[in-house]
Amino acid sequence: MLVLAGLLIAVGAGGAWKIQDWRYGKQLAEQARLHVEDLNQLTLAASTQQRAEQNKRLALEQQLQASDQTHHRALTDAQRDQSRLRDRLATADLRLSVLLASQDSSAGCAVPATTATGGLVHGAPRARLDPAHAQRIVGITDDGDQGLIALQACQAYVRALTR
Repeated sequence: MLVLAGLLIAVGAGGAWKIQDWRYGKQLAEQARLHVEDLNQLTLAASTQQRAEQNKRLALEQQLQASDQTHHRALTDAQRDQSRLRDRLATADLRLSVLLASQDSSAGCAVPATTATGGLVHGAPRARLDPAHAQRIVGITDDGDQGLIALQACQAYVRALTR
């Protein structure tokens, strides 16, 4: 009888262990499924965020490229205009002149204002510059124009990055 009682206790304990195993197995499986769902949601959110960041980057690159093209065009136009001006100065098609402050002899430099043959000068007296000096002045203004265009390009780049 003792053997039978021991056997019943052993079968009951084994059954209890089996039931506990099923219950805990079911809970662990549910927990694993929820964990996988959470990981999938995190992966999806990270993927969505990465796509959004890539789209922002692409938009910024396109904006910077358009800005670069605009500033390159402005630089090219300025260089072309300066080249035309230098050519006109070299061919004597154009002469640079400066306004004279006054005809005051006390200034120590009374430069006579000359007029072109057959022309009339209306307004303030002017003095013509030597073509070589005019070329140097045009070169200086060309460098200044290029510097200003480069500065505008840098400012546009910084503005685009800080948005």
